[in-house]
Amino acid sequence: MRLLQRSNSDEVTLTEDLTLNETIPPYAILSHTWSSNTEEEVTFKELINGAGKNKPGYEKIRFCGEQAAQDDLEYFWVDTCCINKENKPELSQAIASMFHWYRNSTRCYVYLSDVS
Repeated sequence: MRLLQRSNSDEVTLTEDLTLNETIPPYAILSHTWSSNTEEEVTFKELINGAGKNKPGYEKIRFCGEQAAQDDLEYFWVDTCCINKENKPELSQAIASMFHWYRNSTRCYVYLSDVS
């Protein structure tokens, strides 16, 4: 599990991959629907190389980071960019672990793209 971390300058970065044996810090998690055009979502690779900030899907990441900060949480998780979907074993493990990650989150935010 990788978590996102928002800096004081509003930059979003990924943590190292944390295992279930490690102490996972308190984190928020985002529940949302993917855009029908998946090209609009920010991927793991784009987040790593600093791309994707102009994509519509970055709004969800920004929202989650800001809300987590308001709730005094340093870390948050968004599936579109925290999972390396190009790595098939990682994707498979992430799908199997999703319930655990939601259950253990400190906060769960919902992003409804069709509600202002």
